[in-house]
Amino acid sequence: MKSIITKIHQEASTKALARLINHPSVNTSDGTTNPPFGQGIALCLKEALQICKELGMTTYEDPAGFYGFADYGVGSELVAVVCHLDVVPAGDLTLWKTDPFVATIKDGVMYGRGSQDDKGPTIASLFGFKAVVDAGYQFNKRIRFIFSTDEETLWRCMAAYNKKEEQATMGFVPDGSFPLVFAEKGLLQVELIGPGSPNIQLKAGDALNVVPAQARYHGSELIAVMKNLTQLGIDFDSSETEVTVKGKAVHASVAQLGENAINLLAMGLAPAVSHSTLTFLAEQIGKQTNGATLFGEISDDVSGELTFNVGLLNVSDESSTIGIDMRIPVKSDKEALMKQLAKVAESYGLTLKEFDYVPAIYVPKESSLIQTLLKVYREKTGDLTEPMTSGGATLARTMDNLVAFGAHFPESKSLAHQANEGQVLSEMYQAMDIYASAIIELACEK
Repeated sequence: MKSIITKIHQEASTKALARLINHPSVNTSDGTTNPPFGQGIALCLKEALQICKELGMTTYEDPAGFYGFADYGVGSELVAVVCHLDVVPAGDLTLWKTDPFVATIKDGVMYGRGSQDDKGPTIASLFGFKAVVDAGYQFNKRIRFIFSTDEETLWRCMAAYNKKEEQATMGFVPDGSFPLVFAEKGLLQVELIGPGSPNIQLKAGDALNVVPAQARYHGSELIAVMKNLTQLGIDFDSSETEVTVKGKAVHASVAQLGENAINLLAMGLAPAVSHSTLTFLAEQIGKQTNGATLFGEISDDVSGELTFNVGLLNVSDESSTIGIDMRIPVKSDKEALMKQLAKVAESYGLTLKEFDYVPAIYVPKESSLIQTLLKVYREKTGDLTEPMTSGGATLARTMDNLVAFGAHFPESKSLAHQANEGQVLSEMYQAMDIYASAIIELACEK
């Protein structure tokens, strides 16, 4: 199918993406207020709905502030495009070359937190829709863009939507990779609670689903810790009062591509400071990203091996907490993993507490939805790559017959959850073209 994306669509989409990035939509509340997740997210939701109005859609905002949506078309069937507007924190601002919440274009890339995850893909799908309308296609199904506000944390937004609103007949989530993701690992997030310490105070990590890029220690054993880190070959910066272990931040679903600064710091601290929480991290996890010491080799033929990430660590006078994010293969037994983790943790004086769990999804490759989307992608790109599985947890799990479809291309550099996150604009325009054709196939008369 010939592209219907014009220069006008591209330029308008670039301006719209900047409008979303310029709202710092980081979760700053606990879900019990109104707005439930802070003003930044609330304002970003209003901005997204305003963009939809400008594109000719009717809009609705949940009075409690958990979600919004925009509709177009007629028919009994509903095609959903589920996007999220919240973003992870910017992290260490000294690592950014631009302000993470001021959209900046340089060398064809728009930089800013959320540009890849998920504001760029959201805009690509919206302006793909706009191109379909402008080209004169008639919709025989309704299309609904659903905007979630809590995807990076607990998905309370979609729980609220599903209690009150219509379910989709089919659809896609522009928050994954091309060609598409037909299976997603289970997402299990837990906390290990242990004793506090009057001698050590630690607070590291930004979010459970981010591999921490740095972890700091200041205390009486500074020289011993630096000696241990040096012997272990662990990279760190130091001053007279503090040591900062340097890692590499990536999304927890691909933890093997990063370096976990919390675990590395624990390896240097544990021999110098007697504390069961640090000993657990050093002995049971260390540099592993698959939980092999804890569980053995956990893997299946559909979705690969388990992914294990320590995203948060807090040690105070009163208690200690380890925050863990696991991506579980679709055929694995979650309860068996919980039982084994609790057993090992108990031997270190730690108590296991489940924080969040989202079951795996698996949509057969032979389904009509997958075959339609795969056909569109292959015709547009010539890429015959097979559909894939993922450790990422997308909102495709929140309704039946949804899959993650782009907008990350196989050759794209993944910068989600990292400093200097940036969206290559030419790739956004290419995704826009693919989404336009997908919308035609799923929702229009042909």
